[in-house]
Amino acid sequence: MLQKPLQNYIPALTGVRALAAYLVFISHYSYIFDDVFPPIMQRFFGEFHIGVSIFFVLSGFLITFRYYKNFHLTADWFKQYLKNRVARIYPMYSLLTICAFGYYFITKDVTITHGQTNPLWLLVLNITFLRGFFYQFWDTGIAQGWSLTVEECFYFSAPIIFLIAKKYNKFYLQPVVLTCFAIGMTLIFSHVNWYGFFGNFPFVMLFTFFGRCFEFFVGVQLARIILTKGFARTNKIVYTYLGFILIFLCVLVMAFQPIPKGWAAGVESPAGIITNNYFLCIAVALFFYGLLTETTVLKKILATPFVELLGKSSYIFYLIHLGWVYTLIQTGFDGLNNWVFTLYDKWGVAWHSPFEYDKLNLLYAFVLLNALAILLFKLIEEPLNHYIRRSNFLIKNKPRNPENASEKIK
Repeated sequence: MLQKPLQNYIPALTGVRALAAYLVFISHYSYIFDDVFPPIMQRFFGEFHIGVSIFFVLSGFLITFRYYKNFHLTADWFKQYLKNRVARIYPMYSLLTICAFGYYFITKDVTITHGQTNPLWLLVLNITFLRGFFYQFWDTGIAQGWSLTVEECFYFSAPIIFLIAKKYNKFYLQPVVLTCFAIGMTLIFSHVNWYGFFGNFPFVMLFTFFGRCFEFFVGVQLARIILTKGFARTNKIVYTYLGFILIFLCVLVMAFQPIPKGWAAGVESPAGIITNNYFLCIAVALFFYGLLTETTVLKKILATPFVELLGKSSYIFYLIHLGWVYTLIQTGFDGLNNWVFTLYDKWGVAWHSPFEYDKLNLLYAFVLLNALAILLFKLIEEPLNHYIRRSNFLIKNKPRNPENASEKIK
């Protein structure tokens, strides 16, 4: 293959975000098709939480690809880095989280608080991402937002990871140390009744950065390889499809695992944790390596402008696809269904309503959630992102900052 120059923005990797978000969506609503598919297929779709692993490996790759070569751990560098991370993640998360608790105070929907008696304190834990360290709180507020605690831990750790890798040449030792720390903390705090802080091994290994750090390090290492070797290839292996097949082979392995009592999927079993945390991410990295170094039909699809737009808005889609927004949408469908049947009664006809089928309603909701995500991205997320980057928040903005100019990558 011909040598390809490194580029700051890779459209196919933006499209991958949409794919990852949709996999998570399927995992959360696969139960609606229980009467259609055999049990093993139901289990297979239920393990599509793998979209979260795709996000984690992608974050490890993108942050390293963008910052590793020009890394200097100074106060100004860290402030600019933190400013960019805040601009990317925090505005929409905080806004939607506040709305979620506002929804709770109006409706008293216990899915927001999971029975916790102090919603204001719970709001603080959600806004600060601290809820992700407590087994009793991790799925409160915007339940799927637990993954942002994991992401934020990586964002704060990345400069230290880079420093240790570059200055002390101790890259591979770091995930071992972090995993041992997770095991040690769980052995200690599993016997302490403090709201489930590092409360049990499945929680710590699947829902905290310390348990899932290996996925980020795989992404980091992929970026280090690309930064060193570029996009050139000397072999003919089609990594895009090889990685894609291996990803779903890992899903199949998890689908065959027994579901532990009190949990929801095979990933929470010991073999499921090992498959998800240590094998799946390698398959994802192979898939990404293919997207970076090959020209395939899948890459072309992921890089199309429409899929790219879906990828850009996928962060919002991820935040709203489960929880209070989806509940409001389904409540609206129920209202429309009742209204349609009221009309039918007036007309004296026995027709079917377009809103009486759960499967069709899920399709409607999927389309509506994407439309809402794009709207919020265009009207709120993107403008706020640019505003914070141009502002003097944390550090005075520098005109024509080349770092800001290349920010499209993440």
